[in-house]
Amino acid sequence: MLVRAAIPADLPDLLALDRATPAAAHWSEAEYQRLFTEDTGHITLVIEEDYVQGFVVARDLGPEWEIENIAVAEAVRRRGLGERLVRELLSLAGGRGAQGVFLEVRESNGPARALYSKMGFVETGRRESYYTNPEEDALLYKKNVTAGTRKSVDAGRSL
Repeated sequence: MLVRAAIPADLPDLLALDRATPAAAHWSEAEYQRLFTEDTGHITLVIEEDYVQGFVVARDLGPEWEIENIAVAEAVRRRGLGERLVRELLSLAGGRGAQGVFLEVRESNGPARALYSKMGFVETGRRESYYTNPEEDALLYKKNVTAGTRKSVDAGRSL
């Protein structure tokens, strides 16, 4: 499996994964396009083997990063791809000087919550009725990261 920075040619795969993943953030095509056309501080990583099988989108907010969206193809779930994506993102964040990474997740998303807990994220709070369709609370998680040596992720390069 290759983990690399997403490139504009990955846009159709990102959209397809988003649409096929109930727990994804379900961004519009324009929001995904902005990842490649505007300097928004977002970092998008994909994991592929023959095709893109998952992605994670985070935003670099200086000392903290936020995981904003993550999806893994249903056919390859429970094989550690989500964990690998998050680990690579944590390493990248630490390499760029981040002190922590935070996220929010639907309370009912047991598999994601288990993954985040397994990886050392700690529940830090709750946003009541944050999600719609259906209405649901968001749980907030955070993980402190250690500064590393990785400086950047190059498109097409294995991490």
